[in-house]
Amino acid sequence: MSAPATIPRAAWAPPSRARVAGLRARLRETYGVPCAPPHGDPLGELVLTVLSQSTNDRNRDVAFLRLRDRLPSWDAVRDAPVEVVEEAIRPGGISKVKSARIQAILRAIDEDNPGEGLDLGWMRDAPVARSRDFLCTLPGVGRKTAACVLLFSYGLRDVPVDTHVSRVGMRLHLLRPGAPFEELHDAMLALTPRGAELEFHVNLLRHGRRTCHAQRPACAACPLRRRCPSRATA
Repeated sequence: MSAPATIPRAAWAPPSRARVAGLRARLRETYGVPCAPPHGDPLGELVLTVLSQSTNDRNRDVAFLRLRDRLPSWDAVRDAPVEVVEEAIRPGGISKVKSARIQAILRAIDEDNPGEGLDLGWMRDAPVARSRDFLCTLPGVGRKTAACVLLFSYGLRDVPVDTHVSRVGMRLHLLRPGAPFEELHDAMLALTPRGAELEFHVNLLRHGRRTCHAQRPACAACPLRRRCPSRATA
């Protein structure tokens, strides 16, 4: 399957509610309904998302646990020699880049979060747009990372669009093929039913990892094949 051809914005029509509902139901039948209650730790989620770059979930989690074991407070992580942070998170890969970024993020939060320091608990009750804008001012933090923090920490209305979700969404024409990531995030949020943010994100992610691969997608076994506009290119 080749990548879907870019569709010009003027020629694009968003999917109907019925189409979204049908795809969501089929994904639920295939992958179930994910259960991940909000954990209330936005700073931990932020660091975890940085560690997830270019690695798998297992290595990400090992790196995170090593970091928390060796430097048990975020203040300690912020103030430690960068080499100490780098060594702690080494199992997560590209540790030199990630260690510097994590410390830069922590310092920026401390400087730009008046009266709160490294506590992001105010986001629980703040308008989502305000929290998203704050997060996106941090070094290296974009819409996907901000959405992960807001959704997984507090169950707030945002939907992360990573490479798997964007690939599946564009192949299914839920999202405009060729659209920039900013548009993809806005579009995914608009089409996702309220309350289904985590379910739809996780099941699209699972489908991208298990079936709709970037290279050699398993189209013949795909449970969404009959609903996929890209199937003709397979």
